Amino acid sequence: MSEAQPTTQPQPNQPEFAIQRMYVKDLSLETPNTPQVFLEPWEPEMHMDLGTDASTVLEDGVREVVLTVTVTVKIKTKVAFLVEVKQAGIFALKGFTNDQLQHMLGSFCPNILYPYAREVVTDAVMRAGFPQLYLAPVNFDALYEQQKEQTTTAH
Repeated sequence: MSEAQPTTQPQPNQPEFAIQRMYVKDLSLETPNTPQVFLEPWEPEMHMDLGTDASTVLEDGVREVVLTVTVTVKIKTKVAFLVEVKQAGIFALKGFTNDQLQHMLGSFCPNILYPYAREVVTDAVMRAGFPQLYLAPVNFDALYEQQKEQTTTAH
């Protein structure tokens, strides 16, 4: 008697995810108070804003996700620098339910993009002559859930 061999064929309704490309879509750096700000004692106050945007691209199931990271650093009331990066990626997302797709676009993909955006911000700040800046990790799952709750309570 022979034993049945397990099949290794993919399940037809299994979700599929693939990264097709990642890139910097836009980068902006402003240092409005240089060189005077270099003479001030370095006691910075940092503020960071995050935003995400997802759109359909090329074909069905292929999306561009853009993570916008804006960092403003002030010394007292003077802006030392403002850096904004739009880190983008093209992702293939097939076979997801609408809720799963929204979670992938609002949390999972930004989690993939964020380390690249952090690196771009750090590099731009150093090239502008400022001390190295490390951005803290971000919990995109928590941000997504918070945004989802706010949308639900607003309706």
